[in-house]
Amino acid sequence: MNQLENQVAVVSGAGRGIGRAVALKLAGAGAQVICVSRTRENAEKVANEIGATGRKASAFAVDVADAKAVKAAAEQILAHCGRVDILVNNAGVTRDGLLMRMSDEDWDAVLDTNLKGAFHFTREFFRVFARQRAGRIINISSVIGLIGNPGQCNYAASKAGLIGFTKSIARELASRGVTVNAIAPGFIETDMTSGLNEELKGNILRAIPMGRFGSADDVADSALFLAGPAARYITGQVLTVDGGMAM
Repeated sequence: MNQLENQVAVVSGAGRGIGRAVALKLAGAGAQVICVSRTRENAEKVANEIGATGRKASAFAVDVADAKAVKAAAEQILAHCGRVDILVNNAGVTRDGLLMRMSDEDWDAVLDTNLKGAFHFTREFFRVFARQRAGRIINISSVIGLIGNPGQCNYAASKAGLIGFTKSIARELASRGVTVNAIAPGFIETDMTSGLNEELKGNILRAIPMGRFGSADDVADSALFLAGPAARYITGQVLTVDGGMAM
């Protein structure tokens, strides 16, 4: 069913992993998808995948931490598409390390991309959503933002901040008919988890009641639900997709 027919969706961090899965899922439901990635090669690869299915997609190479770059991209998107109906703030990075050894650069790099990047794109499209009196904003947080994790204080802070950001913007846009929600994935099989050694994987799996990692499609299905008509009365919420890890 093309429940998102004639809608325009912007997905940051769409070049791989969860972002790629979300972009493909929204396109499969009928949306025209704007694939945003730090590298043009990755953005175009996913846009071409979508195009091969007969759906419309465009690629933009943007560093979401760069406010001027985001503003320029947003202006081009609006000039090209005329509207934005769905915004998925997914771009994220990790720079892991214990607090006592963490540099300012590693702290800033994670906060600037994971949290400030979402702020940049949401700010650029805020008036568009408010004027349309309709739309969906979906922020990809993490279970780590709910429970913390040793060696990831910067990542946890960025993802917890994204939850507070989600709830605040949800209150600002609720009267305009725009919903703002977050998804908090647990451990998902992506490039980020493929490098884990077997001992660490075993420890993680023992902390997951369902006993397995999730897939990018598990998160994408949740994003599709929140972007669709069935979620029209859900806002300011955090949907955990974690196999029961944070229950």
